[in-house]
Amino acid sequence: MKKQLHIRVIPLLTLLLVVAITAGIYFTYGRHPERLAEFKNYAYGGAFLVSFLGNATIILPSVVLVILTNMGIVLYATTGPAGPIILGVVGGIGAAIGEITGYLAGRSGRTIVLGHKSYARMEGWLNKWGAITIFLISVVPLLFDLVGIAAGTLRFPIWKFILLCAMGRVILYVAIILGATLGWQTLLPYFG
Repeated sequence: MKKQLHIRVIPLLTLLLVVAITAGIYFTYGRHPERLAEFKNYAYGGAFLVSFLGNATIILPSVVLVILTNMGIVLYATTGPAGPIILGVVGGIGAAIGEITGYLAGRSGRTIVLGHKSYARMEGWLNKWGAITIFLISVVPLLFDLVGIAAGTLRFPIWKFILLCAMGRVILYVAIILGATLGWQTLLPYFG
């Protein structure tokens, strides 16, 4: 009985939790992504929440970088380059923690992605290169959800998954936020 509970009920409950989180975020922010922008008033804590919520579901990730970039531009005026860098680090950590939902979805079973060529390719890369795959894909925007699902399915250690994801997402977020901020600062004098 205990084994059946572990094999069938716990993965189902985990999947239901992931679906509930995704649905809750979607109905709160997915239909009105401008609500995420309200968090920018809370600086670094807001950046963490925006990034966490945006990465906890596949619905909002593109909005996250736009909001964080705008926050970086505003922070640059008072903090210089340190503000956007810290913002990128905090946002990257929030993104890594938010990606746990994909990992948990994979942990609950691969039936949600069976038959998708992209998933099969991602699982093959994870089997072949492991941690390197998680790190490199986490540096690329918008491709990470399949890696999280595959890592969960393959029972990749969650602490290692979060650490590699955080390292990659911090690099991505700092590069985009700082690059956009410095680009904006360079262009600003031309617009008077």
